[in-house]
Amino acid sequence: MWRALAAAFPQPGQAMNRLVRMSTAGGTATPGKLADKVALVTASTEGIGLAIARRMAQDGAHVVVSSRKQANVDRAVTELRKENLSVSGLVCHVGKAEDRQRLIDAALERHGGIDILVSNAAVNPFFGSILDVTEEVWDKILDINVKATALLVNLVVPHMEKRGGGSIVIVSSVAAYSPFPALGPYNVSKTALLGLTRNLAFELRPRNIRVNCLAPGLIRTKFSSALWQDKATGDKLMESMRIQRIGEPSDCAGIVSFLCSSDADYITGETVVVAGGSPSRL
Repeated sequence: MWRALAAAFPQPGQAMNRLVRMSTAGGTATPGKLADKVALVTASTEGIGLAIARRMAQDGAHVVVSSRKQANVDRAVTELRKENLSVSGLVCHVGKAEDRQRLIDAALERHGGIDILVSNAAVNPFFGSILDVTEEVWDKILDINVKATALLVNLVVPHMEKRGGGSIVIVSSVAAYSPFPALGPYNVSKTALLGLTRNLAFELRPRNIRVNCLAPGLIRTKFSSALWQDKATGDKLMESMRIQRIGEPSDCAGIVSFLCSSDADYITGETVVVAGGSPSRL
């Protein structure tokens, strides 16, 4: 069927990018699984965040992308709009309270509500022994990687309640289970997000807000380039992987879209590991 559609509509990618999909049963038009949902995705102008934003928009959501740099926001918005996706964007440094509030306000002004939050922003300014980490570095990593997520959740919850509920996905890492070498503070921060996910899922259940977690493994992104560009380090990490390849950002995107859809209505407080079969249990 898809080949027939491609022949009828030969524009590259158009069939996949329309907000209304053709079902496989009888060719009737059916909305995407995130149709008309409003989704905020932080750190979403490249890598995993951009892949998530693209997939959610392909599945029908109105997506607000964000980044710390205006040029990155402009590039991502232009790229996604060329694919006929419903996307807007703005600068947001999640470590700044005023930027977090501006992100919320922009979504409300443009779309009238918020249904989905994907908290993807993270930093890692350190590479070395955890015993050499300064207090300043600890503060920066925990502020951005953990505290900012909790504070963003505080801001979106009242607006999700007004819509009858919502879905939150927190992006952690397989490093929460199997630490990456020389990334001690980052590993610790990602472990903390597992606990944050479980606590939020418990507290928000009466409000019909589900909270789940994505734990990517070794994914080919600029952020993780120190791990996969160095052959010795990359080979060492791949020894424990059942699927012998580095993951791509798109490997993570569909999982997040699923977790935010009605297909996952009975799932909350869970962490989905996308790591090629790497060991992933505490």
